[in-house]
Parts: sequence; structure tokens; C-alpha cells
Amino acid sequence: MPKKVAVIGLGSMGYGIAQSILAAGHQTFGFDVVAAQMHRFRAEGGAEGAREDIAATLDAVAVVVLNAAQTEDVLFGPQGVVPRMAPGSVVMACATVPPAFAREMAARCAEHHVHYLDAPISGGAVKAAQGALTIMASGTAEAFAAAAEMLDATSEKVFRLGDAAGAGSAMKAVNQLLAGVHIATMAEAMTFGMTQGVPPETFMEVIPSCAGNSWMLENRGPHIVDGDYTPRSAVNIWPKDLGIVLDIARDAQFSAPMTATALAQYEAAAGMGLGGEDDAAVAKVYARMAGLALPGEAS
Repeated sequence: MPKKVAVIGLGSMGYGIAQSILAAGHQTFGFDVVAAQMHRFRAEGGAEGAREDIAATLDAVAVVVLNAAQTEDVLFGPQGVVPRMAPGSVVMACATVPPAFAREMAARCAEHHVHYLDAPISGGAVKAAQGALTIMASGTAEAFAAAAEMLDATSEKVFRLGDAAGAGSAMKAVNQLLAGVHIATMAEAMTFGMTQGVPPETFMEVIPSCAGNSWMLENRGPHIVDGDYTPRSAVNIWPKDLGIVLDIARDAQFSAPMTATALAQYEAAAGMGLGGEDDAAVAKVYARMAGLALPGEAS
């Protein structure tokens, strides 16, 4: 049966999630702090209605915001949806957050008889729009059942990682460690190659066929070759996400030096005013230190 769903957070990932749920035949509301995003989604068939007015009628809410603070505000802030939601409805929380925070939100939702699915996502804006995300989910069987239609509409692969919130966020932290380090390492390798006379174009012809390849290299390298830093995933995401990884590592008394080094490069990029650019722009940190001109830049 069609469900009544709200997607809160219509950024690059959230907008695609909202489109996928709408395309699956569900009545879908889209909410964002940027009014233009809401108007755009409604023009594509999104439902009309104020968040506080429709919250009690919703079967499910997907929260696709930036961080834990925004997630908590959406759920329990002055306009929080959870106290207004009906018993048995479900929150699918998709932001990268610490596992302890996910457990706290699940407990608070349970006080209102609302299910909470800890459901971080991976795959990027393109896969979000295709309904082909990878979702690292954990929660009760009831939470999975209540979110089933949303999961079907938005994902290519759902990993069921446990029967309590927190396990999904722990796995996302592992993924973000690798993803953030891989992007920074790709940028380092490509600019190192330039110092040895290897153009970025040649780097991207050769390395994807070699053992040094990675998904992030194949995905982000072309942005540098094209000189296109339109943000599919911005530099500013990584100080947050790698900061979460290091916070978790610190609590576990675990040393994560590769993560710390990558984080420093993203912080340098943000300090150079590149925070709103595509995260491949971390290559500009290396290029400027080495006196190199990347494609599209004046030498």
C-alpha cells in the first residue's frame, strides 16, 4: 500500500531520496531550510503541507541532514516531528552520527512509541536519485518492517547490521574513514604524478586498471581532470565526518593516524576557502604547496 512519507533535508542526497520515494508511488513531502528546494520538489509532484500539520499523519520520516545536531533538532527541537508522530510510525535517520547518538535518539523515539532505524547511506547523489543507495542499517525488527517501503524505494543494497541502533552508524564511520582517506590519497597521488611529468589525464587512463585503484579514485579523479569542482560532495563534509571517526577512535583508545592526516588536508582546503567545492578540491592543497597548476587553472 502507498505510504505517507516526509523527507527532511533536500540536499544532494536527500533530494534524490525524496525523488525515489515519490517515484515508487508514495505520497511524499519534502522539507528543507532552503525554500527553493521545497518548491522545486513540489513542482515535480511532491505533496503540499506544513511539517507540523502533517506529522501526525505520516507513516515514515527520512531525516537526511548534515549532522547529529540537525538530526536532533528535526526530531525533538521546537518544531520536532517525533512528539507529533503517530505510534508505530518510523524515523529513518541517514546522517553520519556517532553510534552513541543513534542509540540515544532510538531511546527517545521509543518513549513516543515511534520506531527508529539507524540507517546511514552511501552511494552519492546519482545513486540516491536512482534509488540505488547502499544503506547500513540497524534497529528492531519492527523498525525494519515499518521502514520497508522506504528501504525498497531508495536502496540497491540494505545491510541489516543488528537489532539495535548504533551498529549502522559504527559501520558508516568505518566507511567514512576509508572514503575520506581515499580521496585525500588520490589527490596526493595525482599531484605527485604531476611532479614527475604524469598529467592527470594519463593518471586516470592508467591507475584505474592498476592495483592502486579505488572507487573514490575513479569517481573523484575525473572532477580534477575536468577542472569541475561543482559540489557533488563538498570539502566541508569531511572535517565533520572524519572528526566523528576520530572522536569514536579516541573513546575506544584507538590510534587513527591516517584519518588524522587526511583530516588535516580537508581542514587546510576549508581554510583556503574551498569548503563549498567538491571534495576533490583537496587536490588544490597539494597543488598549491607544490606550485602546480591543475587542469582549468592558469599556470
